Amino acid sequence: MRHLSAGQVARLVDVPPAARPYYRALADAVRTRILDGQIPVRVRMPAERHLAETLGVSRTTVTAAYDLLRERGYLESRQGSGSWTALPDPTTTGDNPWLATDDEGLLQLHPAAPPGPTALREAMLEAVEDAARYGMGNGYHPMGLPVLRERIAAHYTSRGLATRPEQILITSGAQHAIHTVMGLLIGPGDPVMLESPTYPHAIDSVRGRGARIVPVGVSHDGWQVDLVAAAMRQSAARLAYLMPDFQNPTGALMDDATRAAVAGAARRNDTTLLVDETWAELALEEVPATAPMAAFDTDSRIITIGSVSKLWWGGLRIGWIRTTAALARRLAQQRAAVDISSPVLDQLVVVRLFDRLEETRAERRRRLRASRDALVLALREHLPEWSFTVPRGGGTLWVRLDKGGATSLADAAACHGVRLAPGPWFGVEGTLEGYLRLPYTQPPGVLEEAVARIATARARGPVGNRPADTLIPMV
Repeated sequence: MRHLSAGQVARLVDVPPAARPYYRALADAVRTRILDGQIPVRVRMPAERHLAETLGVSRTTVTAAYDLLRERGYLESRQGSGSWTALPDPTTTGDNPWLATDDEGLLQLHPAAPPGPTALREAMLEAVEDAARYGMGNGYHPMGLPVLRERIAAHYTSRGLATRPEQILITSGAQHAIHTVMGLLIGPGDPVMLESPTYPHAIDSVRGRGARIVPVGVSHDGWQVDLVAAAMRQSAARLAYLMPDFQNPTGALMDDATRAAVAGAARRNDTTLLVDETWAELALEEVPATAPMAAFDTDSRIITIGSVSKLWWGGLRIGWIRTTAALARRLAQQRAAVDISSPVLDQLVVVRLFDRLEETRAERRRRLRASRDALVLALREHLPEWSFTVPRGGGTLWVRLDKGGATSLADAAACHGVRLAPGPWFGVEGTLEGYLRLPYTQPPGVLEEAVARIATARARGPVGNRPADTLIPMV
């Protein structure tokens, strides 16, 4: 097995002595060098004592860095054999970015998750009163509470897509819906078309099934129908996952002509479309009216999923699948092996929030618009070299960097108190290093402070100089 000396590693990582905490900066630097290929996989790392002596730090510091790399999946060790570099399984390791918590005192700009609306508390209190009568039963509703399925079906019908309650399956969020559909419809080796960039959990789900990812590019300007159709035809894609409504992370909105064309291409190529409408309710400006993608379905091949996480609150783990009644029942049987049904109380809260749909949607749009505008102004002031298109809806900016890589910037920003979502999280095979996703789901003050710190990190690198008690402002 090849090996690296302590001197070679020290030259490759080049961690500034003032970086704090040093062990984390060292671990992040090693991880970055593994990801960019400067430190190969399956190479033996120097002993902790030797690296500590070369870097001029305590052995405890290097031990903590190695422990963190092992936790993240970038280092494997065996007693008596040393430690060697590795690549993690992104769906199970501690380096999965979505498993990160806020206990490190960082401003959280990696999730696009807004806080709950003002009406949430009242809806919860009313749901508790509603729940009493459900306590007479066993609490298991594999298809979801009938009252919630009726509300969701009626909402689709009001949008011009006639829907019956038996076509709705309630899930524990959109991520659960994606996993359930893919678990039933795809298997090892099956080609699955994904947008690039796309929702990271969709990538994880495809990989978890052992399927083959077929990427097709999407930008701020939207989708190119000929490329989408060609990808379906040439790969014989069994399934295609799309976000036509304020696509995450680009914010693109698919017009009706493109929706019809993509649906037609799926029909000709025998591809099932899995359409994610999580952001569909959150237009922040006047936009051309669009029909649900399933309105262009003529042979029951478009499956739609939705969620309350962006319109209302991510803490309510409620999503849904809209499909044929027969497939909804099959999907319910599929999910029963892992999750018999979604929480009754959460479903009742969502029912009450549907009573306040217009009120809460207006509040969410107003807050997101203010935060989006504050983020745009802060970027133009502090980082004018970066380029982006201001989306007319959704919750994220997809920013193109002028130089450097997003992963190294995210490492530096963490040392300045901000956790970022670099472009490669949303791509396949390490692509999109020149991009960064910045959500505007936090209050304006938080976003303004975060951008100032990002600018400092970009200019100075991974050197933190803020007192620990000022990492999170009171907002």
